[in-house]
Amino acid sequence: MTSDPTQAPGLAENPAPAGPLELLAGLRADLRAADYTVEGVAALVGDVASAALDREQPLPALRATAGSREPAAVLLRCATLGRAVTRAELDAALPRTRTAGAAALGLVAAAGEGPDDEVRPLVDLRPYSVDDAGGVAQWWLVSDLGELATGEALSADHVLGVGGASLTLASATVRTPVGRVLDVGTGCGIQALHASRHARRVTATDTSERALDLAAVNAALNEVSLDLRHGSLFGPVRDGELFDLVVSNPPFVITPRTSAVPTYEYRDGGMPGDSLVARIVAEVGPVLAPGGVAQLLGNWELHDGQSWSQRVESWLEGTGLDAWVVQREVADPALYAETWIRDGGQKAGPRFDELYAAWLDDFAARGVTGVGFGVVTLRRPQRPGTPLRRFEENLAALDDPLGEVFARGLATHDRLAGLDEAGQDLGDLTVTVAADVTDERFHTPGDPDPRIVLLRQGGGLRRVAQVDGDLAGLVGACDGELTLGQITAGLAVLGEEAVGDVRTRLYPRVRSLLEDGFLLLP
Repeated sequence: MTSDPTQAPGLAENPAPAGPLELLAGLRADLRAADYTVEGVAALVGDVASAALDREQPLPALRATAGSREPAAVLLRCATLGRAVTRAELDAALPRTRTAGAAALGLVAAAGEGPDDEVRPLVDLRPYSVDDAGGVAQWWLVSDLGELATGEALSADHVLGVGGASLTLASATVRTPVGRVLDVGTGCGIQALHASRHARRVTATDTSERALDLAAVNAALNEVSLDLRHGSLFGPVRDGELFDLVVSNPPFVITPRTSAVPTYEYRDGGMPGDSLVARIVAEVGPVLAPGGVAQLLGNWELHDGQSWSQRVESWLEGTGLDAWVVQREVADPALYAETWIRDGGQKAGPRFDELYAAWLDDFAARGVTGVGFGVVTLRRPQRPGTPLRRFEENLAALDDPLGEVFARGLATHDRLAGLDEAGQDLGDLTVTVAADVTDERFHTPGDPDPRIVLLRQGGGLRRVAQVDGDLAGLVGACDGELTLGQITAGLAVLGEEAVGDVRTRLYPRVRSLLEDGFLLLP
């Protein structure tokens, strides 16, 4: 399916918002004039209510906008919080579109033609902003009304807006300018919108026609061109098509495959256990151009006798792909079940317990002791060789865009591999200390020399490395002027030690600091 250049498509049986581009253009102008933006809403409701909204708590925002006829307040109450407003209020908030136009687009339903007649939202329409390596952008996103607005369990064909997983993937994605991007399982289109800022062409796929309809509306509303296609995983990719970047926030949730447990299209891939994520890892290679990168989120099962990294590494067998996987969370079976049952809007009670038991039975049947969650970065190497295999666990709270970290890490790997292939060592390199790196020194009282020295990253993956005095001295001298060979020669003189011994001891650890981003290559 490809987006129509003149009209956003809709479904007859379960209509999604749709309408001619001129109507969407008027809506865009109204939203902009109302300052219905992330910053505008935050200024309207204040910090406390904004933070509560981030936690899916509507009451503070409802209280902050009670009785207000400001356009942004009316739009927030109706389009985000799911409350009814009057026709007169919405007409004033959307002077170009008016209630009639919003209804024609499928955004709202009006009870009548009178100014005091009630208008209720049919979908969620909210502002979204981003500021990362790809630049600054402000968009509006249409998705299905969630539990915040309805207070009810979600429908099986629910199309999710921007959730925590979406933000994680958007942050982790490498934003290097590229020719072609593929977004597998696009949902409402958020990853495709992100990719549109640094790609000449973006193709987005989904098994849900409704999701594609909403993605088409979001593309048109935000003046973005997307090639939308219907199908599962890589099925919509045509023979010979290659992509420089593949992103996917797939339906990775591990769900019991029983009739008693509903399958939510946005999160459940219909495959047992973690096999859907395993399949994406195994099958993405053929659609990647040489040097192309694939980044996805995933869950993986944890079993006694097998580490999480061993499980994920087994999916890579025979692919020839570079792999860098960061495990970000770990949940025990009970916590995992509770999380996803609540995610579907199910409240405590007999039905909750029935679903809970189904999840626990499913995990027990396969000997699952926990579930890991993380970011998988894969790459088709430019040239043959031993593929990169990097697995690390980082459970810290991270808020910086991580795409630059992955891009720099892959580039550093290539530079260091090039040295090895040329038979060179690190001695000829001039390196610098990353700007976000600080050191912490811990002294025993009365001792002038530190007992422990820690290098700490202030951004990115926020790693911490413990170093000894020699390595700390080397790092301190990395100003981009002296080569590593000159620095280690100086350390050898100071320590009255053979230069070769110093280099043998320090170079492997310098390489680790380069790979981890504490030190940077020019």
